[in-house]
Amino acid sequence: MSQTFNYRHLFYFWVVAKEGGIARAAERLDMAVQTISAQVRELEKSLGVSLLRTEGRNLVLTEAGVAAMHEADHIFALGERLPLRVREAATGQTLRLNLGISDGIAKLAVHRLLTPVLDEPHLRLLCHEGEFQPLLGELALHKLDAVLADRPATPNPALRTTSQLLGTSAIAWYAPTQWAEAAAHQFPHSLAVVPVLLPTEHAAMRARIDHWLERERIRPRIAGEFEDSALLSTFASTGMGVMPAPVSLSAHLLQTHGLVQIGTTPDVQEQFHLIYSARKVMHPLLTRLLEAAAGGALINH
Repeated sequence: MSQTFNYRHLFYFWVVAKEGGIARAAERLDMAVQTISAQVRELEKSLGVSLLRTEGRNLVLTEAGVAAMHEADHIFALGERLPLRVREAATGQTLRLNLGISDGIAKLAVHRLLTPVLDEPHLRLLCHEGEFQPLLGELALHKLDAVLADRPATPNPALRTTSQLLGTSAIAWYAPTQWAEAAAHQFPHSLAVVPVLLPTEHAAMRARIDHWLERERIRPRIAGEFEDSALLSTFASTGMGVMPAPVSLSAHLLQTHGLVQIGTTPDVQEQFHLIYSARKVMHPLLTRLLEAAAGGALINH
């Protein structure tokens, strides 16, 4: 990198790109337009490329500008967290773990997956639930330490992420009391008779269930589809229908939702993956989770 490279110049360019123009950036920073423009030109000079170009009345990013913007997002996202992280490290009282939880994963399984780190005396656990792809974007920007999901991340050298299977669980079917007897009779073909609640197609488990139903020649009587697994179990508990969930959660679903296990499908499994950015120095709590998974201490049923 050129010795003339200046992070302040990069910051001004980043704000221009974020705001969509030099005038708006100048207004946000309370600086003169000429000053902002000069700072961006200095950055372009130090990098030896043009980062912005005019297109009609608009200012747009060049391909080099898009690349610079992407890296600037990483740099300034880290910079925003640096003061807090330094203060926490100085006091020695907090160990943060910032996790994304894919909305397709069984929420009741999350606590069990995280058990190996929950006894950390100074743990500060931050869980953010969301859709799979946006969470991977947050991970790429280093806003998350890792993502728990029901599938691995698609290999992408630009994102430099690693996916590790933490555990698996066979899928069982659960019914509220009013449907338990009918659902258990001639299971699994009873699923064509009783109302069935399923995860939506965004969940990795849905494709496995659909394939199994097709193989068994069962046309389920679908009464509802839900993106959120917690919402799925809530509606099942009200009597709306029969639902699939990991067999490892059988006791919990009975105790908290009154849902009775009426049958299993061992060849259909829920998978639990930990997705994290490849780094030379790993977060100690992620290392602990990976070691627990390697030792078979997490969900495997």
